[in-house]
Formats: sequence, C-alpha cells, structure tokens
Amino acid sequence: MNDHNNLETCATENTCQEQLSQEHERLKLLLEINNTLVRALDLQELLAQISGCIRRVMRLDYSSLCLYDPGSHRFRLHAVDFPRGPGAIRQDIVFPLEGSEAGRAFSTGKPLLVNRLDIGDFPSKATELLLKDGILSGCWLPLQGRERMLGTLNVGSVRESGFTQDDVALLSQVAIQVAIAVDNALAFRQIGELKDRLAEEKGYLEAEIQTEYNFDEIVGESPALKRVLEQVRTVARTDSTVLILGETGTGKELIARAIHDLSRRRDRTLVKLNCAAIPTGLLESELFGHEKGAFTGAIAQKVGRVELANQGTLLLDEVGDIPLELQPKLLRVLQEQEFERLGGTRTIHVDVRLVVATNRDLDKMVAEAKFRQDLFYRLNVFPVHVPPLRERAGDIPLLVHFFLNKHARRMGRHIERIPAETMRVLSHWHWPGNVRELENIIERAVILSPGPVLNVSLTELRNPVASATTKNAKGVTLAAAEREAILRALREANGVVASAAVELGMKRTTLNSKMRKLGISRAELFSR
Repeated sequence: MNDHNNLETCATENTCQEQLSQEHERLKLLLEINNTLVRALDLQELLAQISGCIRRVMRLDYSSLCLYDPGSHRFRLHAVDFPRGPGAIRQDIVFPLEGSEAGRAFSTGKPLLVNRLDIGDFPSKATELLLKDGILSGCWLPLQGRERMLGTLNVGSVRESGFTQDDVALLSQVAIQVAIAVDNALAFRQIGELKDRLAEEKGYLEAEIQTEYNFDEIVGESPALKRVLEQVRTVARTDSTVLILGETGTGKELIARAIHDLSRRRDRTLVKLNCAAIPTGLLESELFGHEKGAFTGAIAQKVGRVELANQGTLLLDEVGDIPLELQPKLLRVLQEQEFERLGGTRTIHVDVRLVVATNRDLDKMVAEAKFRQDLFYRLNVFPVHVPPLRERAGDIPLLVHFFLNKHARRMGRHIERIPAETMRVLSHWHWPGNVRELENIIERAVILSPGPVLNVSLTELRNPVASATTKNAKGVTLAAAEREAILRALREANGVVASAAVELGMKRTTLNSKMRKLGISRAELFSR
C-alpha cells in the first residue's frame, strides 16, 4: 500500500515539475519575444524572429502578419514565414474580410481556433491558398493597436487540431506584444515616409522660391482677361478639376497658381509637373514615385508629385503629352484618389486637387484615339480658356510697362521713357509667342538700353506686322502669318529648332508641335 502511495506521489510530483517546466519555458518565451520586439522595425524580420521563438514550444508550419487597409476595406499579407519553402500563399496577397478566418478574428476581436480548415466554412482566397499549401488547422489572433485594430497574427499546422486551448492562451499573450511591435513598426515607417516627403517638399519649395511668376503678374484690364479671372474666382472655392486651355505663353501657369491661392488649399503646396519636359520612360516615376529597386538605378525610394501634392494642388502642364499607357493610372487618382508607386504593391491614398493645362486640342486627340475619352471627361469638368495676347491688345501697354519695371529693377537700369513708335509697333504685332514672347522682347531691350529711353529692335517686328496685316486683309488666316513667322525664325537660326524657339519665346517642344501642325518641314526652310 505504501509503495502504491509513493508511486502516486512521484507521478504527481513529476507532473507538477513538468507543468512548472512548461510554464517556465512559456514565460521565458514571452520574455525573449519581448526583447526581440524591442529591436524589430521591419515586419518580415519581426515575424521570422517571433516564429522562431514560438517553434521552440509548439509545432508551427506557417505564420503570417495580416494588416487591415481602411481605404480599401481589405486585408494584405505583409509578412509570411513558411519554413518548408515558398508556397502558394505569399506576401502582398490581398483579400476581403468577408469569408476569411482573419476577417472573423478581426471583426470579433477574439482569437479564432480552427481544428479543420474547410472552404465551405470560410470561402476565401486565403483559405483556398492555405489548403493548397497543406495547412489543415490554424489559429488567428487579433492585433489591437493603440488607436485601432491593426490586423491579425496567423499560425497554421499541416496537422488537423494542430493547436490546443493552452496554445491559444499563449499565442494571445504573444499577439499583445506583437501588436505593440507592429504599431511601432508602422509608426516608424510613417515617420520615414513623412521625413522623405518633407525633404522632397523642402527641395521643391526651395526651387519654387526661384520662380519668376506669382499671382500679381496677371496684368491686364481687357474684358477677355476679366472673364477668365471671374471664372478663376468662381471655381477656386471648390475642389473641382480645372482644365486650362490656351496657346503657349499665355500664362496658363499663372491662372493655375491663382486658382490655388484663392482655394482652401492655399496653405499647402502647389506642385507642378510639365509632362512634355519629362522623358516618357521616367514620367510614371516622376508622377507616382517608385520603390527602391523598382528599376535599374532606383537606389532609393522616391516620392512622386501626386503624393507630394497630398492635401494641396497638383498642376499638370502639357497634360496632352501623357502617354496612353499612363492615362488609366491618372484616371484612377481622379476617381479613387489612390495609386501605387512604381514597383510597389501598397495602395497610397491621397487628397489632391488637380489642375491641368494644355495648348493641344484634346477633343481632336480623343477623336484620333491619342487621348482616353473617359480621362478627358474627368479633366473637362471646368474648362478655362486663356485668351491669346492678340485678343487682348489693349493690355499690351500695361504689360510692356510691367516687364520694363521688372527687368530694369533687376538689372539696375533707369529707363524712363518708351518711344511712341515703339509702343505702336508692339501693340500691333500679333505675338505668336504671346506674353512670354513680349517679355523676352522687353528683357532684351532693357539689356540693349544703357540710357533712359527703351531701345527695342523694331526691324524684326515691322516687316512681319506689315506682311501679316496685308495678308489678313486679303483673307489669309492668322495661321499663315504664324507659319511665316516660324519659318523666318528657323531660317535666321540656321534650322536649329532650339534657337528658333528662344527667338519666338516658346518651348522647343511647343515649336516642334506647331511645326507639325502647320506642316513645316526642314526641306522648305532654305528653299527660297
């Protein structure tokens, strides 16, 4: 009898020691995980270290971190640990909450233990992929952050009933620590992104300080200009997309800046991008940014102009030059206010007011299948037509005096008088390069005027004026006069388009576009 009692006592003592040993191991595990989480800021590295720790006290064939995206109301797998090697389920897979095990745990805020996975119980893409990888049971644990539910910690086994209630209790304690670590990692990532964005914005604003234009430079009192400014005041109070139309050099950028300065977004950044000035291969990266390693030479993450303009205004100049393959991505920003960086999978949500400008005929481009019809309709919400300078000739004297004062002050010149003949010729020139051409002429004149009288070289203006006037009187269109002026500038520049563009006060790309439109070929430049 005594021997029997002794055996029972020994068995009880062994059981207690075993339980104490297991409890010791579990407490040791929690302490080790806590020390690990203090240092881990990368989610994949974080999961790998946690999984390694857990596998010392229980069998684990699969684990993952699943985070909730409030913008899309979906889950995304941000980290996957599969010791047996890559499987069907992998990082960055996206799936809805409904019908998934993670969704159940997330919605209830309680751990979910499933002893036998069944696609009938959880008709989700995630369940299908887990079964494909041989995972037959699992546990999904909610991750409660400081301010909101973050997602779930998921573990799986290739055996049925692979986890016990004791395992769930331990994993629940692990999940509390993991939630803190994930919160910290996300905060660290957000701080890094904000730091990058602020650095980009600082560099952009420093460049903007050097800009020549501001709202005060919209000079004129003509009825045509007043109509435009009234439209600007009307639309600026809204967040509607604005399409600014007009010839090159008419001041479309100034109108865009005025819209921004009069809007509720004026305390944020007006970000500009000339779509014609960026090579096609780099335009997507410039617009939407890219991740490190997205392409050869992408040695660091880059924040794009769309993201930089968040809560502000984005001006896309020469929007007609955006390639067809990029237009759906811009359309998505307009419709959904979201996008992904080049080479990235994370959806970025923005609040951007879009203002676009072009000197091209978008209607015609749509008809020729060179511009998406759906994008055109989204851009053409509130069109503003900026008149060419020839339609507001009464503003020319005001502009002449404005540019004279501006450049004379910058160069330290004291010019007090403009000859009447000079003003007459300037007022009657048809200005194919518009306000930009006029400013270039006045700046050149200031350089060539050492005394108190403005000395404008009228030779280049008089003959074309007379020629254009005669031709127009005979019924020839203004396009013919513009064609003649471009041909003359090209001949004087020996066929160098860039030099001719400077002479005409327009961009090289704009001059190339006009040459194509007017049918000007290099062969006819010196044909007479």
